[in-house]
Amino acid sequence: MAREFQRGHKARISDLTAGTDLYVGVQIAGPGLSFDISCFGLDADERLSDDRYFVFFNQPKSPEESIQLLGAQAGDTESFRVTLDRIPSQIQKLSFTATIDGAGQMSQIASGYIRIVAGGEEVARYSFNGSEFSTERAVMLGDFYLKDVWRFAAVGQGFDGGLDALLKNFGGEVAEEEAPAPAPQQPQAGAAPGFAPPAFGVPGTAEPAPAAPSAPAPQPAAQGFAPPPGPTPPPAPAPAPQVHAAPTIVAPLNTPPGGSPVPPPAPAPYGQVPGQMAPPPPGYGQPQAPHAPAPPPGYGQQPPPPGYGQQPPFGQAPYGAPQGVPHGAPQGAPQGAPQGPGVSAALQQFKETPTGQRWTQQNKKLVRVDLGIGGQPVLARQGSMVLYQGKVDFSYKGAGFSGRIVGNATGQEMQLMRCTGQGQVFLAENSTMLHPLELQGDAVCVSAENVLAFDESLQYEVRRIEGHGIPGGALFTMQFQGTGTIVVKTHGTPVVLPVTPTTFADCNAVVAWSAAAQVVVSSQVRMRRNAYPGDTGESVNLQFRGAPGNFIVVQPYEV
Repeated sequence: MAREFQRGHKARISDLTAGTDLYVGVQIAGPGLSFDISCFGLDADERLSDDRYFVFFNQPKSPEESIQLLGAQAGDTESFRVTLDRIPSQIQKLSFTATIDGAGQMSQIASGYIRIVAGGEEVARYSFNGSEFSTERAVMLGDFYLKDVWRFAAVGQGFDGGLDALLKNFGGEVAEEEAPAPAPQQPQAGAAPGFAPPAFGVPGTAEPAPAAPSAPAPQPAAQGFAPPPGPTPPPAPAPAPQVHAAPTIVAPLNTPPGGSPVPPPAPAPYGQVPGQMAPPPPGYGQPQAPHAPAPPPGYGQQPPPPGYGQQPPFGQAPYGAPQGVPHGAPQGAPQGAPQGPGVSAALQQFKETPTGQRWTQQNKKLVRVDLGIGGQPVLARQGSMVLYQGKVDFSYKGAGFSGRIVGNATGQEMQLMRCTGQGQVFLAENSTMLHPLELQGDAVCVSAENVLAFDESLQYEVRRIEGHGIPGGALFTMQFQGTGTIVVKTHGTPVVLPVTPTTFADCNAVVAWSAAAQVVVSSQVRMRRNAYPGDTGESVNLQFRGAPGNFIVVQPYEV
């Protein structure tokens, strides 16, 4: 039975299926709407550093065919084949996206989904509809991302700017030039690559490829828009310009026997039906402007103010961008005043860190949580909010009478606030270093003093550590378990060590440890030593025991 995902939910691929050869189907239905569905192969910085891993209708597969576009089949608007164990190491994320071709908004979607099928059986599905969007024209549906192992995340975040906004978000550039005269198209039949879709569907055929116009002229293309090889036209009278000298990347040239190289046929415009003549969409194939293009409105709700000239991913407004300044005008002073390098250039290094995840570490001492992803509240230490955007409500989270009694008796009382609503909350405390830990059904023990915030979905309780050698010897800690994220704070950079039979840690310096480890209080208090003046100050510590795979986290600071 397929596992149903909500926006913001994540899971390991290995928890869904043992296979690595996956079928990804996308289905979107909307009255009068036409969609283009693509896959972006991104590097560790979530950038499209290699255009060959932008898989769309005009480039249907990656070089080693680890990502293949299969076309409409089995009831899906578009489908892909993804072979995880063949994806090169530089590709760390696959982002599946949908853009509207023509007029319309994502709020007009009647229904849609992205699903994963393995071995002919559907194992995961994220369903959505227009109520989750507003004025967006492009949306990121789901991600395959590598974090120790391959995982799947249901994203559901959009852009007002359409495909151009997606390309800029992933580091691509859309060059501009005058629109060429449309050429007649000739349908070309082609079967989908040899990969069987689920047994309950009927395979479709690949999208028709455009025929080569007579005497084509070389055209600069948008970065990442490499058309597939087509029929070879007659040799051109003069050699084409050297493609590697161009500022953008185009398809490799086809060289007929004994002739000079000529360019392949121009790609078909978005949404073009074979046999019809239509101009390309605005901005496609135009000469690149000398300055960076203006960022489109983001996040589907409110357009961000003009900022640094680069689209901030997932619709976040750039840090420090002033309101009311036209694009292209220098920042940091009234319009028309003489400007130097500008304030924006000086603050560029401190801009907001882009991501589409629920929890994002902005820097070593600041973390952001997006309450709109996942839709569940967050519990945070009282007074830890330093900034928030959107409609967010903060309320007191009491522990109840019994909780206060236990907290006071064990020293593990947490003064918490409950954050709810739709927006982003930035959290920090006393310039301590922050470390988000994602739990996938496992458990971790953390001292209450070192907890900054966590998802309300996590279960937590006070755990007693048995001791010996000191009067009534026992210590206490908090145990968190479930699926969600907990943010741990430390004084300085911590160290993570594996648990061995001879692992001891100062109880005032240890931050966290795996819940499966056995922990006892070990005391070196001896009457003979204490009968004489002087003390080492290291009389009580914790001894850790457990199977291989257990860990402890220690900070360079004693509470």
